[in-house]
Amino acid sequence: MLGDNNLRNTALIVIDVQKGFDAPSWGVRNNPDAERNIALLLASWRRSNLPVVHIQHCSLEPNSPLRADHQGNAFKDEASPLDGEMVFTKTVNSAFIGTDLEDYLRTHGMISIVVVGLTTDHCVSTSTRMAGNLGFEVTVVSDATATFNRCGQDGVEYSADEIHKVHLASLNGEFCDVQSTQDVLDKLA
Repeated sequence: MLGDNNLRNTALIVIDVQKGFDAPSWGVRNNPDAERNIALLLASWRRSNLPVVHIQHCSLEPNSPLRADHQGNAFKDEASPLDGEMVFTKTVNSAFIGTDLEDYLRTHGMISIVVVGLTTDHCVSTSTRMAGNLGFEVTVVSDATATFNRCGQDGVEYSADEIHKVHLASLNGEFCDVQSTQDVLDKLA
């Protein structure tokens, strides 16, 4: 979908790239290069003077490292917002619930978005599905997202890579187009 329209109408949405995701309690993570790739995309968007929107999860869970009153709520250095970049805070998995994100995108003429961030199977997936249902053209950057191992209801431990790949596969072609960082950078060049 990226490249099907004027890139001036494409916002980069950076979801929950926060220090709290470095807490050991999350478990084993895949894609250790996600933040590096996010930084590359941010730099390219900024050089091209394209819109960047940051989403910050402010958990209401008592022990979450993403609570607003916890140091883990802060953005990681690689994805810190610059002056003038929009920041929306949320308390649920979707970046569109309880925020003005949809209104902001529509008011600014955005018809497509590129989604990066954490985690693939929670906030990235939920926000992508909702954006697709709202009519936005969505691209998810596969190597600029990541997740953690999960234990299923059956007691089976699923690796972060399995979780990541299955969620990207279920999104691709239905709610978004999944591309790599390099694919997206090539389109911006």
